[in-house]
Amino acid sequence: MKHLAAYLLLQLGGNAAPSAADIKAVLESVGIEADDERLATLLKELEGKDINELIAEGSAKLASVPSGGAGGAAAAGGAAAAGGAAEEAKEEEKVEEKEESDDDMGFGLFD
Repeated sequence: MKHLAAYLLLQLGGNAAPSAADIKAVLESVGIEADDERLATLLKELEGKDINELIAEGSAKLASVPSGGAGGAAAAGGAAAAGGAAEEAKEEEKVEEKEESDDDMGFGLFD
C-alpha cells in the first residue's frame, strides 16, 4: 500500500511514469524502507495503464459489493434524531452515580 501511495503522490505531482527510484526516494524521505520485490510487482502491474481509469474501474467494482450494514445506517440516523434524549440520559447517569455513592456510605468492599 505504501508503494502505491508513493506512486500516486508522484503522479499527482506531475510525474506521469514514476520509476522505482522515484518511489524509493519518496518513501525514504519519510523514513520508510521500500520492498524491492513488491515495488517491482507494482510497477509491472501498472505498466502501460492509466491510473485514473484503474481508479474509476475499481470504484465501479466497489459499488457492486454488498456491504451488509444496512441496519447500522438506520440506527445512526435514529441516534442523530434523538440528540435531546442523549442529554437526558447523561443527566440521569449523573444522578444515579450520586445515589450509588450514598448506598455504600463512603465504604467500599475492597477499600
